[in-house]
Amino acid sequence: MILYPAIDLKDGQAVRLVHGDMDRSTVFNDDPAAQARSFVAAGCEWLHLVDLNGAFEGAPVNAAPVEAILRNCGVPVQLGGGIRDMATIEMWLEKGLRRVILGTVAVENPDLVRTAARRFPGQVAVGIDARNGFVATKGWAEETDVQVTDLAKSFEDAGVAAIIYTDILRDGAMGGPNIAATAALAQAVSIPVIASGGVSSLADLIALRDCGADLNGAISGRALYDGAIDLADTLAALKE
Repeated sequence: MILYPAIDLKDGQAVRLVHGDMDRSTVFNDDPAAQARSFVAAGCEWLHLVDLNGAFEGAPVNAAPVEAILRNCGVPVQLGGGIRDMATIEMWLEKGLRRVILGTVAVENPDLVRTAARRFPGQVAVGIDARNGFVATKGWAEETDVQVTDLAKSFEDAGVAAIIYTDILRDGAMGGPNIAATAALAQAVSIPVIASGGVSSLADLIALRDCGADLNGAISGRALYDGAIDLADTLAALKE
């Protein structure tokens, strides 16, 4: 199972939010590229980036730090936040991004997801961010009546590379992931699922790995910054 360290970008800095609330952010590094290099130096094989400002504004805002990470880190990078049209998808992939994450448009314009997945095989993921089982969009600010599993199943034949499932109420709270909901989603679809939200210890990661569903990986942010997860030890343990 792949561990994806999260670098959430707000106003050019690496931050973490609590429950997706932009007013409850903690700055962990003024230099996101330096933070990315430290994750890679510890052995990480992927990086997960989110343009938080972009998610709210609907267009890229933190392009400069993303580009700096792409230039300096040498591992595959996936990015979500503010990617809502084909031009932006093409722009990021041309700049060297390995995978774009489409969240809001997966609800509002699913045909774009399908078209992009056909045009760029293996490079388009769907981000499903949920609160109490229902999908939230636009930086988690707007709730929908769309259920998580229904949205995921609608892309079964689209050729998307992965589904990144985030339980918003667990995100940044260091209370553990929603293992039951994540496993249920992974068992309901054939698309690889990446768990996100609440991963706060090696025990959480082992529990996700051994939950009975074949998860592609898990994303962790605050636990890495706070030192609750020792990155090098955890990467070694996940390979056992």
